[in-house]
Amino acid sequence: MELELEQTQLSGYEAVLDTTVFQEETLEMIVPDACPDILNIVDTEGWAELGSREAMEGRAEVSGTVRAAVLYLPDGADGMRRLEVAIPFACAMEERRVNGRCGVTAVPRVEWAETRVLNPRKVLVRVSLAVDVQAYAPLEDNVSSAVVCPPEYGVEQLSETCRSYGVVCVQEKPFTFSDDISLPGNRPEAAELLKQRLSLVCSESKVIGNKLIFKGSANLQIFYRSTDNSLCDSSFELPFSQIMEVSGAGEECDCTLDVVSAGTQCALESGDGRTIHVSLELLAQSVLREERSFQVLTDLYSTAYALEAAAAPRRMDRLVDCSAKTLALREVLEDVGMADRILDAYASIGRVTQSREGGKLTLEAEAVVTAVYQRENGEIGCAARRFRMPCVLELPAGCTCSCRCRCPEPVFASPTTGGIEVRLPVEFRYLALRQEEVRGVASASLNTEAPRGGEDQPSIVLRMVERGERLWDIAKCYGTTAAEIRRANALEENAAPDGQLLLIPRKRA
Repeated sequence: MELELEQTQLSGYEAVLDTTVFQEETLEMIVPDACPDILNIVDTEGWAELGSREAMEGRAEVSGTVRAAVLYLPDGADGMRRLEVAIPFACAMEERRVNGRCGVTAVPRVEWAETRVLNPRKVLVRVSLAVDVQAYAPLEDNVSSAVVCPPEYGVEQLSETCRSYGVVCVQEKPFTFSDDISLPGNRPEAAELLKQRLSLVCSESKVIGNKLIFKGSANLQIFYRSTDNSLCDSSFELPFSQIMEVSGAGEECDCTLDVVSAGTQCALESGDGRTIHVSLELLAQSVLREERSFQVLTDLYSTAYALEAAAAPRRMDRLVDCSAKTLALREVLEDVGMADRILDAYASIGRVTQSREGGKLTLEAEAVVTAVYQRENGEIGCAARRFRMPCVLELPAGCTCSCRCRCPEPVFASPTTGGIEVRLPVEFRYLALRQEEVRGVASASLNTEAPRGGEDQPSIVLRMVERGERLWDIAKCYGTTAAEIRRANALEENAAPDGQLLLIPRKRA
């Protein structure tokens, strides 16, 4: 007869895709008629705006737009000029476990951008794009926790408390920000906006009931050409506070929240050199994780009849570490001549690699640092260098680690002997998990036509307990119970009788 097993339902999400896609995008562009000819390219800075994300059978697709501000010195005119380039992108990731029910998160970023002059009225823009993509498939599973059986069948069962750390909710929320900002009184008026740099930071997140409340700021840097043709900048902190509907997560869960740009517009008000209209389309993507405890039926037998059980392995993720580590990068951009003034400096994060040596895992991020500077004679130049930043973590072998890197603060740059000194923080956000396997009972049947034991078998045997041997295994072998063995040998409940000679009372059929 088949035994009835009590089931515990587990629900959540399984990470079926976690990767970073790298690709290059190029575009040839004609200089608009309203813009002067190009004499020299000074700098090209790109940023990515997220569009759509779609999951289908066996693949995930992400699309968006890469925008780049190309700053150049005009031929026959004074002051910096600007070209804006918009390049659509699309990338696809093949993964058999992805299906149409998956939730997809994506964070695109630009590794580097450059512009080559084909002629004074035509340029070729190249951008290296990196897109961090994760896909989470809904997971519903049943775990056997106990057996339902009348006492006369003598079924003994062993259950263990298991803990698993996993994703319980994947949710997103689009929101917008629109406002007019004004240049400070100590800054000159703007004649033309040259570029903007947006850094989105989530400073606080908390689950209350079925709501995720999160706060942060959009840190915006505006670079512009003033009315006297000098290059100026101004920074603004635009706070945001939002509420997102979530489900299935407790208030003590861990929240990973990425806020990305889906569109950024900054425009100088007509006839006003101080008022800038800002419009931001933002998308918050949240992944909530927590540790859950549940009972798993790992073994059973009958003292009265023959019993057959089938076990199935179950994989459990255990949390090893979930944290962030910020390191400081301090380097010199050499061979740039004598820089008199730093006009702009920024960094972009590229590839992140992993290597292991024993119990140490080294994450290494690639940072491209760019500085725009002015010499004493007024000549403007640009220098860019690629640096590698190692981050060593104490993580045991056998665990997996996923990592995302960013530069959370503006780059500090100053002229120094032999070049330009740059200092910047690099933040490594990482999640380390270790997989464990638990074998739980999937089905069991009892043969009431085959009783255990017999009249010719002794009622008591002597048994030496080997090191590490459980009373459960001994009781199962002899068709008795661990409680009866403890009672016959006056053992405490949690005693470990290694090396002892025990009386094993055997049950008769």
